[in-house]
Amino acid sequence: MELRHLRYFVAVAEEEHITRAAARLSMQQPPLSQQIKALEQELGVSLFNRVGKRIQLNAAGKLFLSDAREILTQAENAVKRVQRFDLGEEGRMRVGYTSSASLHELTPGIIRAYRAAHPLIALEIDEGAAHDLLCAVEEERLDAAFVRSPVTQYATLDCISLNQENMVVALPMQHRLASSAGIGVGLIELKDESFILYRQVNGSGIKEGFINVCREAGFEPQAAQEVHRMMAAIQLVAAGMGISVVPQSLNAIQPKSVVYRPFDPPSAVTVPLNLAYRRHVDAQAIKRFITLSQSLAKTLQTSDA
Repeated sequence: MELRHLRYFVAVAEEEHITRAAARLSMQQPPLSQQIKALEQELGVSLFNRVGKRIQLNAAGKLFLSDAREILTQAENAVKRVQRFDLGEEGRMRVGYTSSASLHELTPGIIRAYRAAHPLIALEIDEGAAHDLLCAVEEERLDAAFVRSPVTQYATLDCISLNQENMVVALPMQHRLASSAGIGVGLIELKDESFILYRQVNGSGIKEGFINVCREAGFEPQAAQEVHRMMAAIQLVAAGMGISVVPQSLNAIQPKSVVYRPFDPPSAVTVPLNLAYRRHVDAQAIKRFITLSQSLAKTLQTSDA
């Protein structure tokens, strides 16, 4: 049985006349009569009562008509869904972000704009550590992830840099440098400090980049502790365990216990906001997410210029 057989049956059932049904289907009457008889033979059930040229559904035919209509509707909907999916208009988009990446204005802005532009795409959001998110993208459990780290250690991934964010010094409220809040601090002023540093499994590059900047300034940063997340670094700063260097967008965390000072110059230390994705992605929904992210990132750069 094919879908066309169901279409033939529905047309005949609704018209109650073979000739009219044939005209509706743009076919000849004899072939249509043969197809209806073949359908009844295949089912082993008579679907119509025939009186002269009049043809009417019997009880079995009425039951079958309901199911036939439902099947045809489902088939039509399936075609529309796959076409919309292929165009990137419908489907599912699974996005992850680290806690620090979620605080950058671009991250919620991109998600909000994507939802507005593609309301038929179901967005699923997950938060986690960078390494866990990037592994999930590799394993196709996520489609993209906002992270602060590069993806060079992940063979199947690529990324775009959405923003290069200035970092600030996070200081305990009682720290000697905390009283000059808002004034730029030179990197060399921190040479004798104990740092809360953060690192990512598989080498995120953020810690290494900061160490290189410090070496260029003439000192080796001393680590009081190392943590896996920037948010954890701020909590330890609030507890007086040391100082840290964090993205500027995190300066609303622990405002009663932590003072944030910019660097002088402000761009002395920066950190990226990257969007990671599988290198050979082919789904239109993901491609459109990437394109939208690039567009909004350029808009932010222009407004900041």
